Amino acid sequence: MTRTSNLTDWALLTLLGMIWGASFMGVKLALTGFGPAQIAAIRIALGAAALTVLAYALGVGLPALKERKLWLHCIGMGLFSNAFPFLLLAWAQQSVTSGFAGITMAVVPLLVLPLAHVFVPGEQMTLRKGIGFLVGFAGVATLIGPEAFASSGAETETLARLACLGATACYATGSIITRRAPQSNQISFGAAALLVATAVIAPVALIGEPMPAAPGATALGAALYLGLFPTALATLILVRIIKSSGPSFLSQVNYQVPIWSVLFGTLLLQEQLPPAFLGALALILGGLAISRAPAWRRRP
Repeated sequence: MTRTSNLTDWALLTLLGMIWGASFMGVKLALTGFGPAQIAAIRIALGAAALTVLAYALGVGLPALKERKLWLHCIGMGLFSNAFPFLLLAWAQQSVTSGFAGITMAVVPLLVLPLAHVFVPGEQMTLRKGIGFLVGFAGVATLIGPEAFASSGAETETLARLACLGATACYATGSIITRRAPQSNQISFGAAALLVATAVIAPVALIGEPMPAAPGATALGAALYLGLFPTALATLILVRIIKSSGPSFLSQVNYQVPIWSVLFGTLLLQEQLPPAFLGALALILGGLAISRAPAWRRRP
C-alpha cells in the first residue's frame, strides 16, 4: 500500500530538519569539553531518561519483554539510528570540515531508496522519485560548494570521512528497521531504543575516554541540547514520520539539514550567507516537489 503525506508530516519533517540542523553546531561546542564517545553517551542517556520518564508518566511504560520481535527492532533502531552514527559523527567532526559532514547527510536518501525498494512494501523506487532525489542532492552539493572537500589537514581525515559515510549508512538502515517494526506506542518504542543505545555506548565512553576535569558551561549546555532535542524529541518525531509516511519521505529531511545549518550559522554566529544559497534552496525544493508530486496528487 502506497502511503501519502499530510500537512502534519511536512510540518514535522521541517521541525526535524531545524533540530538536526543545529546539532552540528551543538557537537562542535560540546567537543570543547567532552570526547566524542562521551558526547554520544551523554546525549543518548539524556534522551533515554527523558523518554522513559515520559512513557511511564503517560502510563504506557516500556514494551513488554515478551514482545521479542518489537524489542529486536528497538535494538536495531537504538544501534543504527543512535549509538553508531552519533559516535561516528562526533569522532569525525574532530577532523573533517563541517561542510563535508553536512553533505554526507544528503547521501542518506540515496541509500534509503534501494533499501526501501527491497524491504518496505509500498516504497518502490520510481524514475520520478529517483530524479527528485538526485536534484535535491545537487542542491545540497551547490549549497556546500567544492570547499567541502578541501582538506582540513588532520592526520585522521581519511578515516573521519569514511566515518561520516558510515554514519549515513547507519541512518538509512535504522530508518528501514524502524519502518518494519511492529505497531507500538512511539514514546515507548523510542525510549526502549534509546535505553538499548545507552547500554551500548556508555561503557565505550567510560572505558575509552578520560573524564573531563571541567567541561565548562558551553560544553555542558551543548550536551544538554543534544540530549533533549536532536535525540529525545527527534526520536519521537522520526518514529511518527516513518510510521505515517515511510522511510523514503523521512530521508528527505537530510536535504534540509545543511540549509538549517547555514541559516543558524548566519543568524546566530554572524557567518556569511553563501552566495549560492538561494539557488541551492531552489534545487532542493524542486527535488522534493518532483519526488513527492504523485503523493500530493493523491492526497484528498
